[in-house]
Amino acid sequence: MKEELTALEFSFNQVLETLLIKKLEGEEFTLKLSSERSQFTRFNHAKVRQTGCVADGCIQLTLMADQRSSSRQFTFTGNWEKDSQKAYKALQELREELPVLPIDPYLVLPSGNNTSREVHYSNLLAPETVVSSILDEVTELDFTGIYAGGVVIKGYGDSSGQKHWFATDTFTLDYSLFSSSGQAVKGTFAGSHWDLANYTAKISEAKKQLQLLSRPAKEVPRGQYKTYFAPAAVADLLQMLSWSAVGEADIQQGNSALAALSRKEKQLSAKFSLQENFQLGLVPRFNELGEMAAPELPIIENGILVNSLVNSRTAKEYQKTANGANSSETLRTPEIRPGNLRLEQILSNLDTGLYLSNLHYLNWSDRPTGRITGMTRYACFWVENGEIIAPIENLRFDDSLYRFWGDNLVDFTNFQEFIPEVGTYDSRQLGGSLVPGMLVNDFTYTL
Repeated sequence: MKEELTALEFSFNQVLETLLIKKLEGEEFTLKLSSERSQFTRFNHAKVRQTGCVADGCIQLTLMADQRSSSRQFTFTGNWEKDSQKAYKALQELREELPVLPIDPYLVLPSGNNTSREVHYSNLLAPETVVSSILDEVTELDFTGIYAGGVVIKGYGDSSGQKHWFATDTFTLDYSLFSSSGQAVKGTFAGSHWDLANYTAKISEAKKQLQLLSRPAKEVPRGQYKTYFAPAAVADLLQMLSWSAVGEADIQQGNSALAALSRKEKQLSAKFSLQENFQLGLVPRFNELGEMAAPELPIIENGILVNSLVNSRTAKEYQKTANGANSSETLRTPEIRPGNLRLEQILSNLDTGLYLSNLHYLNWSDRPTGRITGMTRYACFWVENGEIIAPIENLRFDDSLYRFWGDNLVDFTNFQEFIPEVGTYDSRQLGGSLVPGMLVNDFTYTL
């Protein structure tokens, strides 16, 4: 793999050099690479239903001149001569297209001389051992899921001389265990080193929840209940902040769910602190313009908004200072700091209420007030006197982040879990969230 990565990096650099030679005075460009060498194995009923390896890659060239820009995308083969020819052809097509396009008043040109090279090697399962390593623990169960593992590459170069290379070797296993009645326990297992003991522990915990799901389901009336959110459920809520919340453009345009926080009209619990943590090495620090984010960027400190995500385009439009955010000003490697609630205290501190493992169908029900609606999903339980009594029928909730991350937040757990991005549409997604579980008073369920 090291030799192949070296060859791919050489090919990308040659394409970049070709464009630097061919570009005309007054032209600027960015060159972005996304590539992977991945194995995918899909399971159903604890049997292999589909398996194979994918070698894929694409390059996006964006040309800028006379306050206009346009892009072309073409396949990255790793053969530098063929890829350079395609790049030059794309450059010529963009030159012909630019004059007829409208002027972009907030166009940001590449600048600076940032360079970086980050390569993470791993100890993944050998392709021939993937099936046995996963299925040995679940042969007697209705196990469904997808394993994706291998190297993902992101590259960047531009006309100002910036150049970045990021490659990481990782795996994700996104799975569910189903009961005979159709109930399910959902889980994820991910990392850069396959740890059999950790995998066995996760499956063992899922089996315990599956047994609990065999009990008759309890219908819970709508109302407000003390609720424990497992890390996966916390990650679901956290993802909403990337949708019109933490971005500076949304704040400036009045679309942000954190508008009241940004105006200092409200604040969250002092127990809630959120940051972007690129030191985890899960995603590249560089963005679409080759700008480097800080290794750590605090966003909410002890309940107070201290930074929004600001890209260069937003900074130019609203006279702000950019901080390396991506074009959509979304969270890329978020971390919620842990609290003091220990694992063995969760059920006793919950006492009577709901234990939620997963959520789905989240949406803003009233974005200006930070209200989020959604549904409970897999392995959610009713708890009485610190003991799990029964699974619950699905519930819809509707509550404000100013409540569940505000006055109603009891505590976060003293442990965190990495909840990976498992999307594979178009290409494997990088990153995920590092989050604790959390205990909340009076969470609102509407039906």
